[in-house]
Amino acid sequence: MMPAFVFLFLKTNAQQDQSYKGFVGKTLADSKEYWIPPVTAPKGAPNVIWILLDDVGFGASSSFGGLINTPTIDSLANNGLRYTNFHTTAICAPTRSALLTGRNSSYVHMAGFAHKLLAAGFPGWDGKIPSSDGTIAEILKANGYNTFAVGKYGVTPDEEDNDAGPFDHWPNEKGFEHFFGFLGSQTDQYKPDLAEDESKVTPDGRHLSEQITDKAIFYIDRQKKAAPDKPFFLYYAPGATHAPHQVPDAWRDMYKGKFDEGWDAYREKVFANQKKIDLLPAYAQLPDRNSNIKAWNTLSADEKKLYARFMEVYAAYLSYTDYEIKRLIDELKKTNQLDNTIIFVMLGDNGASKEGTLYGDVDRSLFSKPLSEDDNIKYNLSNIDKIGTPAGVEVNYPLGWAQACNTPFKYWKQDANSEGGTHNPLIIFYPKGITGKGGLRNQYSHVTDILPTTLELLGIKAPDSIKGIKQDPIWGTSLAFSLNNASGPSKHNVQYYYIFGSRSVYKDGWKAAYAFQPSVHNMLTSSYSVTDTTNNEWQLYNMNEDFNERIDLAKKYPEKLKELKALFDQLATQNKLYPLITWDDVNEKIKKGVTVPHATPASK
Repeated sequence: MMPAFVFLFLKTNAQQDQSYKGFVGKTLADSKEYWIPPVTAPKGAPNVIWILLDDVGFGASSSFGGLINTPTIDSLANNGLRYTNFHTTAICAPTRSALLTGRNSSYVHMAGFAHKLLAAGFPGWDGKIPSSDGTIAEILKANGYNTFAVGKYGVTPDEEDNDAGPFDHWPNEKGFEHFFGFLGSQTDQYKPDLAEDESKVTPDGRHLSEQITDKAIFYIDRQKKAAPDKPFFLYYAPGATHAPHQVPDAWRDMYKGKFDEGWDAYREKVFANQKKIDLLPAYAQLPDRNSNIKAWNTLSADEKKLYARFMEVYAAYLSYTDYEIKRLIDELKKTNQLDNTIIFVMLGDNGASKEGTLYGDVDRSLFSKPLSEDDNIKYNLSNIDKIGTPAGVEVNYPLGWAQACNTPFKYWKQDANSEGGTHNPLIIFYPKGITGKGGLRNQYSHVTDILPTTLELLGIKAPDSIKGIKQDPIWGTSLAFSLNNASGPSKHNVQYYYIFGSRSVYKDGWKAAYAFQPSVHNMLTSSYSVTDTTNNEWQLYNMNEDFNERIDLAKKYPEKLKELKALFDQLATQNKLYPLITWDDVNEKIKKGVTVPHATPASK
């Protein structure tokens, strides 16, 4: 009987022989050579750039009616398309995993984060994207593209975030040929936890956004010199505008005095701008100010001075980020590549951040003991000159500005139940593929749609396998149909959302939402303490008639709510979301000093 290993060896060779088109004889004269041809992209294939900003609300940038100048992004929008009904997951790591894979975050094991404290030993929660859920970089690399990533990656498990590895979930092992940036969720912009390819490196002291832009330009220029006709894919994801809000000296005071009227006036002006440029339905109304936020005209002079300074620096941070994007775009223009480049600009991986608390943060840790209102204001006033500087460690603006930057929506980052957490601007720029420049698109869409849209525009089929590993189905649906069809019906008609307790589910214009309120206050969970969980109830909204969730229809249509709750359960099961881990669960771990073991707990 033939030994098993011999049989396996012969079987493997036979399989190899079937794909080998040469002939192996006993001598060279009797043999015919065969070389597998290199994979190349079609001649003239476009470059692709994904730009993903961090913690930018719907109403922050001038591109979507905001009062913060973003001329470069405006230009891309005016020569491309604005998508007004695009959605993210409500927080960073889930959004990034869904973007990179085209699959829902919990399905690819990123229901929470890749951080030990916010991961758990369950298939949807262990923070390790499986090889069966390949990234856009892996797909494009296999189709003749060079692949680069710069900036925030955010989906590498904590235990791999070091020079010793393993490097299984670093960008280079997920299809990116070169990476320069940081692997975590946030970093100091002047002293970043910096990595290049598969090594930690020392930052040079400049602002991180400048460094990553230089590196992106370097990667592109080097590649084009070596292979001028080869297309590239660039994932450009600056730390901006996530905390800490830090801006170069020359930019820090450019908005001095521009926000002295306060957050109430800001909301009204932005809402009027958005109506004027038809970003909102004709019936739209501005929701009331959140009850936890004080009216601007009731604040003391010191509070106004402090809070206006937070917003001045944040605005400068966003405008500075726009300038760094301009440097990248200018390089494409100079090298005659811009017209053959598809650019996706996602203005935020979630809504504006509520993590700055009601009073704003200057340099206190997320885990610092909360101060009283008076002590917090006094502390921040005594450190007002740190705001925006390299000395400010945890600078983040107060909740009033988060709501303002989220105009016209309620709530903010982390709130998966609310459009304020999940509704972000999207711009698609593609000179060769868009005929009606500057148009608006209102089709419902989700971050999982960016990968299949990219593939369809490039004429690439999602692979059945990558490196011999069978691939899971793509969840997202392509938006390519909408580029030159403003009135085409939405194709992404069902979507669920979940972030540590808050949740929602959307189907065909209807949305059921559950606004989980944590019972234990912690800086990670909310900007204000909530002690009563008895009023946690599901809401129901008809998004076709009430796009910013002003009218709860749960009592009027109980059967529709029941149907959607059942759908959420179905999707949660299908996408490995269970068990539902909440902020209360996380807070208990913090309270007990417990972190989550990060062994590999569950295979697919």
